[in-house]
Amino acid sequence: MNLMSIQSHVVYGHVGNAAAVFPLQRIGVEVWPIHTVQFSNHTGYGEWTGEVFAPKLIRDLVAGVEARGVLSECDGVLSGYMGSAETAAAILDSVATVRRCNPSVRYCCDPVIGDVHTGVFVRDGIPEFIRDKAVPAADIVTPNQFELDFLTGRKTVTLNDALLAVEALQKSGPRTVLVTSLHSDETPADSIDMLACDDDGQYLLRTPKLELVASGAGDAMAALFLAHYLREGNAGAALAKAGSAIYGVLAKTAEIGAAEIQFVTAQDEIVNPSRPFEAKRIGA
Repeated sequence: MNLMSIQSHVVYGHVGNAAAVFPLQRIGVEVWPIHTVQFSNHTGYGEWTGEVFAPKLIRDLVAGVEARGVLSECDGVLSGYMGSAETAAAILDSVATVRRCNPSVRYCCDPVIGDVHTGVFVRDGIPEFIRDKAVPAADIVTPNQFELDFLTGRKTVTLNDALLAVEALQKSGPRTVLVTSLHSDETPADSIDMLACDDDGQYLLRTPKLELVASGAGDAMAALFLAHYLREGNAGAALAKAGSAIYGVLAKTAEIGAAEIQFVTAQDEIVNPSRPFEAKRIGA
């Protein structure tokens, strides 16, 4: 399997491609990474060095790969943090280029907009671009609960609220939706839920809540879900495999007390989670 991953990259720590590439490689996926930025560390530290790459670079890199005659072998495209409207447009152009070479390619958009703790943390115009342009172009989207609410103009309090929001999102284009973190009225205080839906069913995965603050888990979850979904063809199976892997890595990170997710130290969890969780089929 070949996946193109277009998102940010950091030297130290694990977010964006630094969170997506290694876990994908660890499960046997060939990854073609394109970095939209290269920073010393993620911006949550408050200060960083590096630069944002020009949107033209994204188009040029994709054109260079196209010239090798291999885009027809690309099974999926993953996008994450977009940075600017110009970068976002370049990403969608790149998806269109791959689709011309391989009409069956799947595009997974991780709609990075914000979260419940910080609110919107991307530049003005990006949330609207993602909602109006990127999501309708996607086959798979992986919002967190805050992003699900923004994209659908809803407020999800109950599990049924979330299911209705997912249905609304599916009507806008993407048939497969993964909600990477969900706290509904049915979620115990010591747990966290993930919800995955496609045309074959709706699935809920519940794992214990871990006491840690670490960036990059959502980036890795989106990447692993995409890969497993392409392999399994089922949202429930992909959710169980990806969710169990991420829980295992995060549990090891919490055990060590590290500030950055320990993908390398806990890499066996990516392939063979020590605590596998089952995705429960819900709804009709």
